Amino acid sequence: MLKQRPHKLDHIGIAVRSIEQNLPFYTDVLGLELLGMETVEAQYVKVAFLAIGESKIELLEPIGREGAIFTFLEKKGEGIHHVALGVTSVEERLKEIRNEGIRTLQEHASPGAGGALVAFLHPGDSGRVLVELCDKSNKED
Repeated sequence: MLKQRPHKLDHIGIAVRSIEQNLPFYTDVLGLELLGMETVEAQYVKVAFLAIGESKIELLEPIGREGAIFTFLEKKGEGIHHVALGVTSVEERLKEIRNEGIRTLQEHASPGAGGALVAFLHPGDSGRVLVELCDKSNKED
């Protein structure tokens, strides 16, 4: 049994071929507020953050032919890529999760968008859903 639980749904990541083409749907049609955009070189993506209540929608556009988002788009097309859960002490969480027999996609957390440390659980152990653990405890949210 895990000692700590996720404290919120941080965001839903949606893979898109072009943020510029998809953004008007979220801002103009749905009326969501664009919080900002950034490039995360380590993940090979450009990211747009949109506010929805206490959570966010994260549009993910590949910035090259490398990385998970490019591969996802090639195999599955645009759509929901992952669900991110807000956690604290992501490295401790990874150890606990692996002790429960759940596979992770990396040994340690890596830098993600918005200054977070992120790590992914293997979708084969989570009902075919890619789950991201998102630790923003080192910054104000």
